[in-house]
Amino acid sequence: MALKDKITFGMSLPHRSPDPIDMSVVRRVAQRADALGFRDLWVTENTLDHVFCFDPFVILTYAAAITTSIRVGVSVAVLPIHNPIHVAHKVATMDYASNGRAILGLGLGRDHHYTQFQIPRERRVRRFLEGVELIKALWTQPKVSYRGEIYQLEGGTMAPKPVQKPHPPIWLGGGHPDALRRAATIADAWMGSGGSSNAEFARSVPIMRQNLEKAGRDPKKFPISKRVFLSVHERADVARAECNHWFTTVYHNPNGADASGVHGTPEQVRARLEELVAHGADHLLLNPVCRHAEQLEALAAIVGLS
Repeated sequence: MALKDKITFGMSLPHRSPDPIDMSVVRRVAQRADALGFRDLWVTENTLDHVFCFDPFVILTYAAAITTSIRVGVSVAVLPIHNPIHVAHKVATMDYASNGRAILGLGLGRDHHYTQFQIPRERRVRRFLEGVELIKALWTQPKVSYRGEIYQLEGGTMAPKPVQKPHPPIWLGGGHPDALRRAATIADAWMGSGGSSNAEFARSVPIMRQNLEKAGRDPKKFPISKRVFLSVHERADVARAECNHWFTTVYHNPNGADASGVHGTPEQVRARLEELVAHGADHLLLNPVCRHAEQLEALAAIVGLS
């Protein structure tokens, strides 16, 4: 059985790289992933970064404009450093312009995000939860009066509303037990980060399912995903070197190539992806670390989309 018959697959849009990214490659990957039948295109949010990285909402809007059916998502935007009203409007506009293809992934971020953007780290979880509530309200209600501890809004109106009803799906990230509980309660899906190890993902899945059951939700209807940084090459040593370069340069974590990444020949990569499916993934975000257009074709063949 082809992997595509077991789970769905997303593809990373070229967006974060030690080197500048050619827009012709972005266009080619977006359109080819759309034609091949990948479910969605994804980027991260890394604004003040030590490597090249696009703004997620701008590049996803571009991708939506040059494709027809593939969904477009950010995983994850660090919600507490944004005003949720702006986020609601950006994503509603993106959903409207793409005819209902937007996905909003959200996370708490790391300590340096709060320092960089001069946002208090204290009460960040409260800020996050109220932000999600306010976004959902602006997407679904004609007039919003919100009285939170952090955010207040009196009689706010916003158009356009998203095309997707009741609203675009909200995916949460984060592997902390509290993050998993939040996802089970307020999110529409959960994605393990690319920097987290495959072993961590395997430990998180049963915890997520338990939390979903406690929240009265059907785990079979809740997508569980993982971003997978990877390289496939006919020579396994070349693939590993490419993955190692990525984790060393971008994450400053050379150990990540083996702990978190997937690399090797097509047969080896397929076997590693099968392992993640066996651990409970029903969606995988495939994130090549280089040679994006070439890797897209190789990965489509591995999972059975070509």
